[in-house]
Amino acid sequence: MEMINQQTEELIEEVLYLQKSSLLRLRNTSAAERILKLKSIEKYMLDHKQELFDALFADFKKPSSEVIIAEMLGVKREIAHAKSHLSAWMKPQKVGTPLLLLGTQSHVLYEPKGLCLIIAPWNYPFNLAINPLIHAIAAGNAVIIKPSELSPNTSAFIKKMISHLFDKSEIAVFEGDASVSTYLLAQRFDHIFFTGSPAIGKIVMRAAATYLTSVTLELGGKSPAIVGPEVDLVSSVQKIAWGKFLNNGQTCIAPDFVFVHEKVAFSFMEEMEATVQKFYNTENNGIEKSKDYARIVNERHFHRIKTLVDEAISEGAKIIFGGEFNEEDCFISPTLISHCTAEMRIMQEEIFGPVLPMTTYKSETEIVDYLSGEEKPLALYVFSKDDVFTEYILTNTSSGTSVVNDCLIQFGHTELPFGGVNHSGIGKSGGKYGFIEFSNQKSVVKQNTNLLKNFYPPYTFKSKWLIEQVLRWF
Repeated sequence: MEMINQQTEELIEEVLYLQKSSLLRLRNTSAAERILKLKSIEKYMLDHKQELFDALFADFKKPSSEVIIAEMLGVKREIAHAKSHLSAWMKPQKVGTPLLLLGTQSHVLYEPKGLCLIIAPWNYPFNLAINPLIHAIAAGNAVIIKPSELSPNTSAFIKKMISHLFDKSEIAVFEGDASVSTYLLAQRFDHIFFTGSPAIGKIVMRAAATYLTSVTLELGGKSPAIVGPEVDLVSSVQKIAWGKFLNNGQTCIAPDFVFVHEKVAFSFMEEMEATVQKFYNTENNGIEKSKDYARIVNERHFHRIKTLVDEAISEGAKIIFGGEFNEEDCFISPTLISHCTAEMRIMQEEIFGPVLPMTTYKSETEIVDYLSGEEKPLALYVFSKDDVFTEYILTNTSSGTSVVNDCLIQFGHTELPFGGVNHSGIGKSGGKYGFIEFSNQKSVVKQNTNLLKNFYPPYTFKSKWLIEQVLRWF
């Protein structure tokens, strides 16, 4: 890792000073003022969408339609949702009064946490930088964004956009390698929002512990898809294929492996191969020539995935279809692998690529037994027509999010919390949950009487009797 240069250090220090100086002003901004900032992001994004298309294509050949679906649409929906609800979110939330505190009035006040750091990943480099920024602005914070150096063209677009729209005393972007992230993490922030791998998430959490800074960690893990014996196979396979191969499999909530009931296993394999051809080889020129299929972000990740596949094959796994690799173009074809066992690395590590390991089962108890021994995933998908089967899986497994009969759609649901559990993440985002994540929920109690004076010392016979009665009553 390179050392951060002195000029960047000095610029970071300057921005930190300016942002700390602006915190009081920002916390007192109105909903209307914050909404204007969100509108400016939306307008810039839409006015410069071709520039964003070009940046993401340059980074890993992401098709423009996927940019709209997976990068822009989510940002637009979050802004629209915040515009509609921010005034209500910002209002003090009145709460009831317990009998013991009769005479008081109480409410919860949402105040900004203050100085926030967003460290964004490369796989959805625009969406996963701007969505948390929307929540941070809505809550009234100052923000520093560190986009990923692995998607440099999109990072440059983000920096250009933010520099055009905001003064650095409110929002600033710092590009660069891991040395910049390391330097930023050594500074004192009031909240850190990180999206990435569990391994780096642990580093972020250790750094945050220095100042007891709160964190939101959106991580990942081995998210399973479970195909039941009673299932709409054609529809289910299409949804799993889309969820897996979108963005070339580089999605934290993509199905990372699939359990298929042995009753439908052969049909599943046939249908999956036919679906992949339908999605990416409509002109019979080969998937590599498809304009609708992205690429692995760089050679390091290409070789990491290829090694996982090669090891699995050497240990007895079988390629059902796919398995084509082109290092020069960082191309890996959509690949389905069967005969995968729990001991294989491909079943232990998050793949983050267009390779789908498959294992069969006879009883749903096998699935629960397997998952209970693994880290809790960010997502879990169940495909079944049988409500009893579905309920058994959902009741006996743990995951950050879950979807029945589809993939990925939970991320775009503005009324639901999005996030992991334990190894797959800490904290929630999305809609009001994102606003709350960047806010301190301050309790406020106003006393209008002095009934508690009966509990003041000295403790006489009368006051002791009263205290005993209160213990009995409550």
